[in-house]
Amino acid sequence: MQKVDTQYRDFLRRVLDEGVTLPSQQGVDAKMIFGNPPLKFDLSQGFPVITERDLSKFWRAPIGELLGFINGARTQEELEKFGCRWWKSWVTEEKCHKRGLPTGDLGPGSYGAAFHDFPTSEGESFNQFAYLIKQIKEQPQLRTHFITPWIPQYIYRVDGRQQKVVVCPCHGWMHFRVINGKLSLHMFQRSGDLPIGVPSNLIQYSALLLAVAHVTGLEPGEYIHTISDAHIYLDQEPAVREMLARKPRPLPKMKLVDPPSDLFAFRREHFALTDYHPHPAIKGIPAAI
Repeated sequence: MQKVDTQYRDFLRRVLDEGVTLPSQQGVDAKMIFGNPPLKFDLSQGFPVITERDLSKFWRAPIGELLGFINGARTQEELEKFGCRWWKSWVTEEKCHKRGLPTGDLGPGSYGAAFHDFPTSEGESFNQFAYLIKQIKEQPQLRTHFITPWIPQYIYRVDGRQQKVVVCPCHGWMHFRVINGKLSLHMFQRSGDLPIGVPSNLIQYSALLLAVAHVTGLEPGEYIHTISDAHIYLDQEPAVREMLARKPRPLPKMKLVDPPSDLFAFRREHFALTDYHPHPAIKGIPAAI
């Protein structure tokens, strides 16, 4: 039996009912809750692709995005090679010029730069995922299997500093832990747009757990997702209420197809979704840019 999981919809309802309305940098007020309990998914019981609206034509794109970042992608052109095309609105000439970046460049403070080419005092960049995989294999008992997307010197905007990233990383603080032979992942998210961004994040980091477990020879365990600032923009409320009016359905399943032994060789085609029976798509949910 597949599991009917209501964690996501419960989260939506809690923010609608209990959230504080605040202005946002995007120009649209949002209801938000700061500091939230984690979502927890045992991947043997179902994969967290939401069923409140249909993502069957979309679910591979966020996986491709994260795989691109793991491989150091930091431009729109590079991300498109991994099947992710939604960064165009954030890497316009105007937005990039404001930050002293070439058009199409997410910047040296972006996910791809942090994951693959983290700057160091020694001068050489540091590939976080390469060392993560090696450490999990060689010393699985450690509590320090950790990844960060945050390069602070490219993010702060005081004392005349120019921000060198088009969007400050919202997700991607990852803590992997080997527990009784299974690999679990806790992903901390600084800021989460619940109707638009979070469904993608649930997919991509759960898929990442499957991939990392495979290349380290471990069984995937639990995916845990914590959001610090969880919000719903006011112009998204009608769509959210429509989702909440729909009956919960079981989560689908995800499997790997001919997976490579090298994490950096993974592509979105190595993932297959089955038993996915969502409600119809909801078109035109506003995305804050």
